[in-house]
This record gives sequence, C-alpha cells and structure tokens, in this order.
Amino acid sequence: MILQSLVQYYEQLAAQEKVARQGWCSAKVSYALSLRRDGSVREVIPLKIPVERGKKTVEIPDVKQVPAMVTRSSGIAANFLCDNAKYILGIDKGKADKRSYDCFKATKEKHLKILAQANSAAAETVKAFFQCWEPARVMQDEVISKSLDSLTDGGNLIFYVNGRFAHEDEEIIKAWDSFSQETDGAVIGTCLVTGQKAEIARTHSTIRGVAGAQSSGAALVSFNAPAFESYGKEQSYNAPVGNYAMFAYTTALNYLISNRDYVMQVGDTTVVYWSEDADVECQNLFYAASEPTKDNQELLKGLFDNLQSGREIDVDGIQKEVNLDQKFYILGLSPNAARLAVRFFYVDSFGNILRHLKEHYDRMKIVRPAKDEQKYLGVWRMLQEIVNKKSKDKKPQESVAGRTFEAILSGGRYPESLYMSVLGRIRAEQDDSDAHIYKITRGRAAIIKAYLLRNTTWYQGKEDMMVKLDENCDDTAYVLGREFSVLEAIQEDANPGINATIKDRYFNSACTTPAIVFPTLFRLKNSHIRKLSEGSAIYYEKLLTYLQGKIPAGGYPKRLSMQEQGQFILGYYHQTQKRYEKKEEK
Repeated sequence: MILQSLVQYYEQLAAQEKVARQGWCSAKVSYALSLRRDGSVREVIPLKIPVERGKKTVEIPDVKQVPAMVTRSSGIAANFLCDNAKYILGIDKGKADKRSYDCFKATKEKHLKILAQANSAAAETVKAFFQCWEPARVMQDEVISKSLDSLTDGGNLIFYVNGRFAHEDEEIIKAWDSFSQETDGAVIGTCLVTGQKAEIARTHSTIRGVAGAQSSGAALVSFNAPAFESYGKEQSYNAPVGNYAMFAYTTALNYLISNRDYVMQVGDTTVVYWSEDADVECQNLFYAASEPTKDNQELLKGLFDNLQSGREIDVDGIQKEVNLDQKFYILGLSPNAARLAVRFFYVDSFGNILRHLKEHYDRMKIVRPAKDEQKYLGVWRMLQEIVNKKSKDKKPQESVAGRTFEAILSGGRYPESLYMSVLGRIRAEQDDSDAHIYKITRGRAAIIKAYLLRNTTWYQGKEDMMVKLDENCDDTAYVLGREFSVLEAIQEDANPGINATIKDRYFNSACTTPAIVFPTLFRLKNSHIRKLSEGSAIYYEKLLTYLQGKIPAGGYPKRLSMQEQGQFILGYYHQTQKRYEKKEEK
C-alpha cells in the first residue's frame, strides 16, 4: 500500500514535471568544474544558493537533475557525472591516498565506458579530463589547490563544458540512457507494486534526509541476512519490486523529504504527507493545521468554521477550492541503522483528517493566560509539555510522540503514556526546588482535559463545559483541586511576594492522598487568614464553605486514582485561572 501510493504520487509529479524521469535523480550539488577542451580545469564554479533560515542567511547546495546515483553501503561504487571529490578527483580531505585513488580509478573506468559511443565536444572533453587528471599531482594544479578545502567538504561536483553542464548534453544523455537500461543477467518477475512482468530491482535506492539516519541514505526495502531470505531469494528479490516501481517510489519519497513544506518532525519520527492528486493546497493546509503558528490562527479559524458548517474550503491564501474527498496519505519514518522503520502509515479522506484535527483542538480548548495569544496548540508544542525543560535533549519520548500523532489523525484514543508522562512531569517539577518557575501550564492542563474527554466517560459529549471553571461540577477530585487553589490564594494574599507556596511542598501529596494532607492545609489556612482584611477573609471563608459542601459525607478520600489526579489538576488550573482573571479585571 505504501509503495503503491508513492508510485501513484510519482506519476502525478512526473506529469507536472516536478521530478526526474527513470534513470535520473535530484541531487544536491555544491560545485561545478569548468573544463577546457583539453580536459584541464579552467575554474571552480560555486553552485550553493543563499536561503533564509530563521534570522540567518545560509548557503545550501543547489538541486540538479543528474544521472541516477548508486546506493553505497560498503566497497567502491562510482556515480556518473555527479559525485564527491573522492571519486571525481581522487582526493579526500586535501590528500590523495590509496582508497581515494581506487575511487577515482573506478569513476574513470565508468565514464570512459559510458562515453565511448558518445560523439560530442562535451563527451570528448569529459573523457580528456579523466585521461589526463592525476590525483597525486593535485597540489600542482593552481585552480584545484586554491579550492581544495571547499571541494573536499563532502559536497557533490559536476562538470561544466562549453557554457552548459555536461549532463545536459544530448549525446551524453543518450549514452547514459542506453547504459542505465541494460538488462544483462536481469531477473524477470511479477512486480508486487504494479502487478506487471518486469525486471526486478536487485537493490533499492536509498532515502535521504530522514532525521537520525545515515547521511548517505537509508533503505526502506532491504534484505541482507539469510534469516530474512525466503527460498534462496537474496537481497531485494525476496520482495520483488520492478525497476520502474523502485525508481518511482524512491524518487517520490526523496522529493517529499527534500521539500521542507511537506515534512515535519514529531519526536524521532520524520513525517511526510501527500494528497492523491498531488494537490499542494491540501499539503499546505495540512501543515498549517497540524503545526499552527501565531500568524495563521485566523486562517485556521476560517478553515474549521467552514468545515463545521459544511461550506467549501476556500480560505484566503488558497487559490482554489479543495477537494475534501480525495485520499490523503501520512507516513512516519524513523531511523534504524542503515534502514528505515515505518512508525505509522495513515490513509483517509482529506476532509476526515481535517475533522479529526478540529475535534482534537476542540478537546484541547481551555482557558489560557492573557499573554498566551495562540488559540491552537500544534502537535510539536503539545509534545513539548512532556519534556524536561532542564534536559539538553528537548525531544519527547519516541513511542509517545508517534502514537499521539497517529491518535490525533485518526480520531482515536490518546495513548495512556501521554497522560502518564504529563502527570509525571508535574510531579517531578513539584518535587524540584526550582520547579516553581515551571507552573502547571495551559498545555499540560489541555492535554489532561483532552485525554479525560476522549479516553474516559468523564463529561463525555460535554466538551464545551470544561473549557473554563465549571461551578456546577461536583466531582470530588475536581472540587479538591479547586480548594487547593483557594488555599494557595489565601497564603499568597496573606504573604505578598512569597517565593514558595503550599503548592511547592504539598501539591503532589494533596493530589494523591488528600485525606492526609488537607487537614494540615486547613490548619495553615487558619493562621494565614488572620492576616487578611475582614472583607477578604469573609470572601475566602464563604468560598471554602461552598466547596466543602461538595465533599462527600465520608470526608476526604484516602487516595485518588490516576484519572482523579487529572481531575484534581484540572480543578486547580481552572480555579487559578479564575483568580487571575479577576485580578486582570480589577
């Protein structure tokens, strides 16, 4: 299903002339070697282009359509007309050693073989370069020696002859196409992707750009051990995919990953997405909806309002109406040594995916501090709530991130590990002497609310009632959270500017074993409330009496369950935000 979807996507891209044809690929190129007719190097042409990355401008390699590049795992394997300095020049880090010389020798043999039948000035010039170039004499070449550090930084090099790149010469193109389509000793079989008889790919091209994977690329389909081979079918013959299908799915996937607009990072998972008809509007809308920013809040509001009312989606910035019925594909990939692991693959109509995102944001909706202007919390910002703020690694736990994102897309139940991670972070930071700077945030309270609404029967179907303080809620745990917030407010009003409150010392215990802690808190309250004015004291006593009236006759519960602990935290957050709201009004 994954490979078939990617092949279909490739065909849509090919029709729009966005990807290379079979036998060719898109590659990042840093420099071009401009050659004279005798094969000597005239100059080194930089091909890097400036791009904006945040507040900085950086130079990145340009992307060119070049002859398909080989898959390297070990040994020596040369590319045609596009490779690094070790293969093109026979030098590595400014020196010529035996390994780099062997790489150059393999490249030389490949070029002379392919270009033997090419009759053009460009072909003759490239052949002349390989026939006259000597890696050992690199320091004697004035042009190359001046750019040695740049050329050996790992970037790819190409050739420039007579005012254009060598791989654009018609005769060279014919020679390469003829070479790449040779089928000597080919294995013919039924392709699992297309269902047609075809030459089966022995190995598959690598996928580049997956975070954490090898920089040279990692394989999505690969076999290299007898334990994974059936009936003696070695390498990728064990999963017979034709050369065309292999080229198509790898090209499409590399295209998606190389385009920053169609890829996002969720934990260690690299997520790519595409629509059935390669509609870029769908992809842009999905990215905006799953990773909202302060700048696109109004766009998302219009999007979700139209979706809820059943109107066609035609939001400012979108040039045409979006087909909500077309299939939309979301693929999550994680690194696994030299291979890629599929974390998840989700397929649904684009309209359903947007509806599930809207339902998630509705469940996450909660009263927020006045300074927090962002209505929609994106997946990445949401997952940052379970990360230790003092840790050097700010990535959320791998399994939690992937499963959470999949649950949001499918409208399924949130993973229990997400809920437990939030409670764990709250406990850990309350036990930390410096943790008072990390309060129970809007994001954590929103996750708890969303989990309780989706995964339990608590307030099911009444999501709009728990956005802010619910005065009518009689759940004991929720009421206890409110009481704790009121007791903290009394202490803060009695001791203005206090550095640490009862929250820093008693919150975890009150949240788990209220019967032990709350009697102590009320004794402390009695000493604090004497310092208040008569009006404030009466106000707080009335509020506590009202809340105490909601506690069951049996008194405080001895222990709260995990679900009740979430209700306690939510009650505390709602009551605290109500208190801040009143201060802002004053």
